[in-house]
Order: sequence, then structure tokens, then C-alpha cells
Amino acid sequence: MSRVAREIIEAVALALIVFLVIQTGVRNFKVEGASMQPTLEGGQYLLVNKLVYFRLDKERLSRVIPFWNVQQSTEQFSLRPPQRGEVIVFHYPRDTTKDFVKRVIGLPGEKIEVEGGDVFIDGKLLGEPYLRSRDTSSAKATILGDNEYYVMGDNRRGSNDSRNWGPVASELVLGKVWFVYWPISKRHIVSGFP
Repeated sequence: MSRVAREIIEAVALALIVFLVIQTGVRNFKVEGASMQPTLEGGQYLLVNKLVYFRLDKERLSRVIPFWNVQQSTEQFSLRPPQRGEVIVFHYPRDTTKDFVKRVIGLPGEKIEVEGGDVFIDGKLLGEPYLRSRDTSSAKATILGDNEYYVMGDNRRGSNDSRNWGPVASELVLGKVWFVYWPISKRHIVSGFP
């Protein structure tokens, strides 16, 4: 085989590997609606980090690793689970063909209450520096299961979130919002708040 042909094959193979790594680790998402204003606006395009919440099935993995013996199928996040304050993309629990973007408010095992627009976690008021305006909504107390997250939009008056349809199961979480890349004038890194 000629040197030029070999270099072309190597370049195509490298491009394919880079493409697969990017497709596995990053995804883009378009914001629709105003539920996350002022943090995110409708029409913005985001890069979502899928690797940070990548899920491992230990039982499946133990079938390939000879010295590792796991009897039950247990999935867990490979790096870490979602943290309070992070903005995530997930499949909508009532219709998994739709994806939503919201902020993580409650973590597994916590009791979440919303009274007069204030959020209480296990009885303690949650500070929310990302909110520009508060609403007066209330929602019944919810105790989250071992693999459930309570999510809310930053624009509480215009957000369809866990107050309406309940918690999000961990297997529906797709990734952490990392960066707004379009429009260019609005590009910025999206950070979570503790």
C-alpha cells in the first residue's frame, strides 16, 4: 500500500475515533421556553457533559472481569451523581421522548417542601442565589427515594418541574449542562451553586 493511501486511512480512522469519543461524552441541547431564565434562555444551544453522570452496571462488568464477582445488577454513576445546584438535562418522566433542562434542588433521601416560594430541604431553607425573582407557589412535601432527584426551573413562575410531576429517576438523567455555545454573544460556562 502506498504511503499516501496509508496516511488517508490513518486520518479517517483518527477522525472516526475522535467523533465517537465526542458523541459518547458530549451532546448538544437546544433550550426551549423560558423555564430556566435568567440562567438559560429559549433558543440557546448547550453542550452537555454526559461522561460526568455515565452509569456503570457492576453486574454486567463482573461478567467481563474474571476476578470481580457481583451477584445483583446494581447501576451507579461512574464519576459522581448529580449535585445540588447543578443544571442537568434529563428525559421528561411523563414522556421520555422529550428532554428537559432544570436545576437539581433535592438529592436522594431528602424531604423537599415548597412553601410560599421558599424551598426547604429536611426542614432547612435553601439559599438560591441564582433566582432573580421569587414566586409564591407551594408544593406538597416529597421524600425522595434512593435514586430520585427533585428539579426546578430558575423561572419558578414559568416552570413545569418536580412540583408538578414529581421527582426524576436517576436513570433518566442524561448529563450536566456545561457550556452555552450559541448565540456567540451569550456564550458562557454554566456553573452549579451549592
